[in-house]
Amino acid sequence: MAEPKVGTYTSKGPAMARLVTQHLIMKPYIWSAVTVHTHGMRNLESVKPPFVLIANHSSHLDTPLLMGFLPRRLSKNLASAAAADYFFETWYRALPTRLFFNTFPVARQGHANRAGKRGFAGDLLSAGVPILLFPEGTRSRTGAMTTFTPGAAALSISRNVPVLPVALVGAYAAMPYGATVPVPGRPHVHIVVGRPLHATPGEIARQFSDRLHRYVVEMHDTTARAYGMPTQADFARAVALRQAAAKHEADRRAAELDERTAAEAEQDAAEAEGMPPLPEE
Repeated sequence: MAEPKVGTYTSKGPAMARLVTQHLIMKPYIWSAVTVHTHGMRNLESVKPPFVLIANHSSHLDTPLLMGFLPRRLSKNLASAAAADYFFETWYRALPTRLFFNTFPVARQGHANRAGKRGFAGDLLSAGVPILLFPEGTRSRTGAMTTFTPGAAALSISRNVPVLPVALVGAYAAMPYGATVPVPGRPHVHIVVGRPLHATPGEIARQFSDRLHRYVVEMHDTTARAYGMPTQADFARAVALRQAAAKHEADRRAAELDERTAAEAEQDAAEAEGMPPLPEE
């Protein structure tokens, strides 16, 4: 694929095509498949492009939800990051993601791709284009959040633009890892908008990123408790229980194997001494 140009992210033709695809195709489908609740919309009143939109990432619903809930003045040119080694290797993957999500390529660690040009996200912000990033780096397999990488915080600091933090609650249950469509029954998903944030004087990217992580977790868990949904602690506990159960099963299998190996060794020794073999159980 040809290397994308910053100007294509603000041109009127693609913007009109996105308006049609996002608001006449994508949003009606997603909003009919899940029951969407929004909170903190007043925090958007002071926001103007460019900005860095961040959220926890646990479902394929996340990007459509974030693109769909924003008012048009903020979502018009919003560009979302996509893995260069997957979405930009071929035109038939790049075209629909660009059309629906105004995607720009990022090079994932350990994956070489010439489309994932370093600094492109900063170039977009400098041109007035707001961007969507998932600071966890990848979609959660369990619903539990991992730590944030400092890229979004660093971009905010270097380009002096705010970070708009959002917590998505219920998206994992609505469309968990491995699912290709949302689960039946229009499950409830909450979009919680936080205050736009800047780094404080002297705060480095790693510190700012950790503060953003704590804020998103706080928004997630406050909303989850209010509506009887799993908190991050609940997700982490479930992961720990599954890991403990898997370890117990592995230990049990290993002990059984050791017992069989010991019995076979004893029988081999007895046969070597000319003794009759041990009776089988």
